[in-house]
Amino acid sequence: MSRFPRLAIALALSTSLVAAGPALAKSKAAAPAPIADLVKAVDIPYQSFTLDNGLRVIVHEDRKAPVVAVSVWYRVGSKHEPKGKTGFAHLFEHLMFNGSENAPGDFFEPLQQVGATDSNGTTNVDRTNYFETVPTGALDRALFLESDRMGHLLGAVTQEKLDNQRGVVQNEKRQGDNNPYGLLRYEIFENLFPTGHPYHHSTIGSMADLDAASLADVKKWFTDNYGPNNAVLVLAGDVDLATAKAKVQEWFGDIPRGPAVQAPKTSVPNLPAPLAKEVKDLIPTTRLYRMWAIPGLNDPEAVPLQMAMGVLGGLSSSRLDNALVRKDPVAVAVAAYAQSFEDAGILIVQADVKDGVDPAHVAKRLDEEIAAYLASGPTADELQRTAASYLGGTISGLEAVGGFGGKAVTLAEGALYSNDPAYYKVELDRMAKATPEQVKAVANKWLSRPAFSLTYTPGERTEGGEARGGAVTAGKIAGAIEPDRYWNAALGDIGPDTGIGDATSIADRSQLPAVAELKALDFPAIERTKLKNGIEVVFARRATVPTVNVAVSFDAGYAADPHNALGTQSLMLSLMDEGTTSLDSIAFAEAKERLGAQIDGSANADETVFSLFALKPNLGASLTLLADYIRNPAFDAKELERVRAQQLNRLKAEMNNPNAIASRVLMPVLYGADHPYGIPPSGLGDAKSVAAATRDQLAAFHSTWVRPDTARIFVVGDTTLAEVKKQLDASFGAWKAPATAKPVKHFDIAIPAPKPRILLFDRPKSPQSVILAGKVLDAKGGDKLEVLQSANDIFGGNFLSRFNTNLRETKGWSYGVRSRISGEQDRVNWVAAAPVQADRTGDSIRELQKDLKSFLGDKGVTKEELERTINGSVRELPGSFETSGDVLGGLRAIVKYGRPDDYYETLPATYEAMTAAEIDAAARKALSTDDLVYVVVGDAAVVKPQLDGLGLAVETVPPAN
Repeated sequence: MSRFPRLAIALALSTSLVAAGPALAKSKAAAPAPIADLVKAVDIPYQSFTLDNGLRVIVHEDRKAPVVAVSVWYRVGSKHEPKGKTGFAHLFEHLMFNGSENAPGDFFEPLQQVGATDSNGTTNVDRTNYFETVPTGALDRALFLESDRMGHLLGAVTQEKLDNQRGVVQNEKRQGDNNPYGLLRYEIFENLFPTGHPYHHSTIGSMADLDAASLADVKKWFTDNYGPNNAVLVLAGDVDLATAKAKVQEWFGDIPRGPAVQAPKTSVPNLPAPLAKEVKDLIPTTRLYRMWAIPGLNDPEAVPLQMAMGVLGGLSSSRLDNALVRKDPVAVAVAAYAQSFEDAGILIVQADVKDGVDPAHVAKRLDEEIAAYLASGPTADELQRTAASYLGGTISGLEAVGGFGGKAVTLAEGALYSNDPAYYKVELDRMAKATPEQVKAVANKWLSRPAFSLTYTPGERTEGGEARGGAVTAGKIAGAIEPDRYWNAALGDIGPDTGIGDATSIADRSQLPAVAELKALDFPAIERTKLKNGIEVVFARRATVPTVNVAVSFDAGYAADPHNALGTQSLMLSLMDEGTTSLDSIAFAEAKERLGAQIDGSANADETVFSLFALKPNLGASLTLLADYIRNPAFDAKELERVRAQQLNRLKAEMNNPNAIASRVLMPVLYGADHPYGIPPSGLGDAKSVAAATRDQLAAFHSTWVRPDTARIFVVGDTTLAEVKKQLDASFGAWKAPATAKPVKHFDIAIPAPKPRILLFDRPKSPQSVILAGKVLDAKGGDKLEVLQSANDIFGGNFLSRFNTNLRETKGWSYGVRSRISGEQDRVNWVAAAPVQADRTGDSIRELQKDLKSFLGDKGVTKEELERTINGSVRELPGSFETSGDVLGGLRAIVKYGRPDDYYETLPATYEAMTAAEIDAAARKALSTDDLVYVVVGDAAVVKPQLDGLGLAVETVPPAN
């Protein structure tokens, strides 16, 4: 999708988080930067060229870090799949990572060796992309790999690889289907787009079509779609045009053109009449949907539709939030958003019914509010707030050169979909010029058509996803448009169908290119000061984008929750979102949106953190909002009942999520119910405590834990320490600590001795089981854990680990498994997590035990694993601190764990000194197969017979409240 359509998703998904911004009465007097000025700040200079074989190359130079984003986009997605071939585009994306003729191993191996970050690939309805951000000296290696799989792949595609990745993709499908609302993707596309429409089926495809995929089928898919003339390559970062031309010509210039790819005929469909459907799922409350198909991203009405949805249900202060959640609280959550793909899109309005309210009444109220909005249209102020909120996120996102977002993605999308790498400017211009009259007219045009009304009702599913995702019938769509007009205009006549043969290489492909000299990490200088009241300020300057990130951290966290009232802190944070002593909930949200600021409160096990993202021109006013939010929450008793209902709904949702259930069961067992960490890690607590919490209880928790003498302020961005100290002193400097002693968390509670067993939580009809295995380590977060972390990386901590290679890449039983060492200040834990197909649950536990026993026994770290781990850990450091948010996280970790300021710059020497024997010893000391507690969340009827043969006691865990 295009740059602008992500606004809707971002706003819809972040309503409960972004809404945490406070406001002061005087903030309205602080004029925010004009939208036109903010739009001017969004600029990605680029140069481009096209090889003789049709490969379009776009280059953006950004020297802020010694890294280059490499992003290859192929114009092939699920819309190109014919009948019987659903899921092929995504299946082939997986195969493209399994090695090429001149790089026969897994592609993540050489990429990890050079310290690549953001290395991945994705598929959607319109395209498939592959991307990685690499140190500048490793650019040749990245280009070698991308060009080898473009021009030298088929000799490496085997039946064994196809069978394995088929299994992985089918488990990815099961994993998605297994989650609450996991079948929604099928409902949306199958009902909004008729049979025969290229968007009718899901990108994940059907099990039957995946099962039927033959080696000949997938090879033909490659030759038909993966030519250089059907691709865009973007290089963004520490590279210039001359270097890019020489390197791209060397590595890609010999690859012959592929066939001319014909885009499918498509249209924006209308439902002939209103359509209603009800489905059941394991969800906390009834959810109501209203859906329409809308124009694609190149249509001039796409941006006004985004604006319309932001006002209706995207902003925290949206019409639906104010009407259905705040003023007449019949819903616990609402959202409205539009997602435009290349040729069409979807518009969704939704509401989650409040417990005890008749869904029919909420449906009536939802339709009434949509109608009222269409009658009135948005105001100029609502459009300004929508635009400012979007621009803040856009400017922040463009600090990264690549990855899932960033500048490479923006340029590639514009080139691929719109024949204009700078198409984002067209969208931003349309956004800035949108008027209330225009947005009202566009909203009425598209929302006045018949809607698909979907009601999700709590209950046991009547069907799974095994038979969903297909049902494609080839054929021309009546009234179709030709979407390929943009592509054909870009490339002209791309010649006869020559096919993709074996390229005659002009580059040396006999071995991987050597890695040139790599630049060491230059972590920003850390500066410190104190405010007038003694609060420490930790600062680092990053001026690459005109934004500032602030985190005000308090020594509290979920470990501070009283164990007889779990969930207190989460409820407090939610209530803080609903206004200060000077502004009510709506005005509070509006002031934040007007400034394009994001302000929210969150917690982890050890810290309670209030965060601000601010546009530089609006920093002073944004800090004033942040301070009022932290210091003067209203704790409005009327709002408490509303946020209580929302938290109870989130708790119900957690009880239906298999991953969340597993964590809720495991942590109290590992640490003991009396330990500060022996609680459900989400912090949502339990329903009884949340239902009983009072306004005074929440205010008392705030006054106890949120105080200046337990605070630190971290700042990273486009300002100076002197300037931000002045602004912080004005906002926080007069805040006085109470006379009472600082609160203390008690970690001297004994942790129970491990009792190895399997705790089984029955979740009927689950196509997958979620397995957790864990133990508490005899170590704290601030200890020197680098060697043990490296051991974990080798066993289960990354894609190339032994555990993932076994269960995903060899067995094909899982979409991916991992193990990790947690990061608490006090005792940390080690947990392995494996979502696996239900019929392999017992076998997967056996494989975990076998792999771990082997790793801790006579098959310790190999020479190759040691080299990969050291090289990857050292070389990825510059890319790991590319953005201001990355640096902010680094500052907080340095302070939290008491590390020296040059910690990250000295890490390379730490890694390079590691030996296999040292890593083996650390693993053997910390880990064992004999003291693990297992949690399995799955269908007991299928799973328990498998578990009974493992030699461990199996205890059934009753559903929690």
